[in-house]
Amino acid sequence: MTGASIFNQVRSSVARFRRAERGNVAVLFAIAIVPILGFVGGAIDYSRVNNARTAMQAALDTAALMVSRDVTSSMDAAQINQKAQDYFNALYKHPEAQSVVVNATYTKSSSQGSQIVITGSAKMATDFMKVVGFPSLEFGGSSTTVWGTTKLRVALALDNTGSMASAGKMDALKKAANKLLTTLQTAAKTDGDVYVSIVPFAKDVNVNSIATAASSPILRWDLGPCTNRNNTALGFMTQSDCNSINNSRWSATTTSGWSGCVSDRDSTPTAYDTRSDPPVSSVATDPNLSNRAKQFPAENYSDCPTAILPLTYDWTALKAKVEAMDPEGNTNQSIGMAWGWLSLLQQLPFNAPPEDPNFQYTKAIVLLSDGDNTQNRFSSSASQIDARQRILCDNIKAVTDPKTLKPVFTIYTIQVNTNNDNTSSVMSYCASNSGTYFSATTASGIDSAFSAIGSALSKLRIAK
Repeated sequence: MTGASIFNQVRSSVARFRRAERGNVAVLFAIAIVPILGFVGGAIDYSRVNNARTAMQAALDTAALMVSRDVTSSMDAAQINQKAQDYFNALYKHPEAQSVVVNATYTKSSSQGSQIVITGSAKMATDFMKVVGFPSLEFGGSSTTVWGTTKLRVALALDNTGSMASAGKMDALKKAANKLLTTLQTAAKTDGDVYVSIVPFAKDVNVNSIATAASSPILRWDLGPCTNRNNTALGFMTQSDCNSINNSRWSATTTSGWSGCVSDRDSTPTAYDTRSDPPVSSVATDPNLSNRAKQFPAENYSDCPTAILPLTYDWTALKAKVEAMDPEGNTNQSIGMAWGWLSLLQQLPFNAPPEDPNFQYTKAIVLLSDGDNTQNRFSSSASQIDARQRILCDNIKAVTDPKTLKPVFTIYTIQVNTNNDNTSSVMSYCASNSGTYFSATTASGIDSAFSAIGSALSKLRIAK
């Protein structure tokens, strides 16, 4: 082959190579493979990191709640931070996360509430994005819990009737109630965080801590016991109503014999015995009997319990009131519940302490009783008294916060059933829900019920 021929053949081959397009695909693919792997692999790496971040957030949330429960005023920042790390390490099990760092900050404020902020950060090695210059990706999260922005106001309506003297129930009640008071005192970081009222009840309640016979505008004195010729009680009523019953005899309620007891307000037609309407003062000469019915009927009741203690954070006085309780008289759960409700209101007859608008308020009524209703102002029929109590409880539950539309009051009921009686339908009905009704079959069960209630009342409220 001549040199010219060789030259021409080489030149022809080069020309064909220059004109060929099939090889460009491979070249272009070789050039594009790196960014393609970066994009596809990046989605996979980001998915892995997102899973690790989600798991971290859940661990931070739980750790923050647990640390908040454990914080005490004696703990310093280092102790709180260590506790946060311990909880987080026990919760976060993600082996691909590297260089995990957790920090906790505790802030205490009387106006804004106490706060725990836990932050976490980590990084994860990439499988695909490293080829485009990202050997690892960083991620993190934070969780905040706030407490102390909610204040507690609790009314303890406690059965002081004669049956509480049996089976060690009164002694067990005193022990459990004082334990509950200690729990609530501990939950109060500052004075006024928790207020408690105590309402001992039998057939009546004793109000001589807030009313005097001579001058109190909340009392009415026009009612008295009515009996028939056989001295059988016909009820507590006005003289004119008693006189309308044949062969009846009426006795006036006297200020000289008054020990502080009041009976139920009118049930018909006003139903004030189931309502929270405040009494109207200066109605002695008011012809409006509806206003008269808003007052509380003074009664010379022989088994008058110890006086109500209005809302206070004087823990010594509260415990002394518990110790002063003495079991006697018949059972009227309704009047105990009604006065527990009234004790939480910023109106007559108690004028509860004002509420700070910077705080939320949790209000609870705790009703403990060991038996069925046996007597109120109107009847000795358990079914009739229960019916009034159901209406009362419905009215309490119907009160809602205008902002949240949630019930303002939580009702806890404790039935102490040492005689293997049936479950009290009215007490289970009155409870806010099945979790706030307790049935104790022994005196020692009172302590268990109060402990559960104390834990529920003092638990933290998570703000974030």
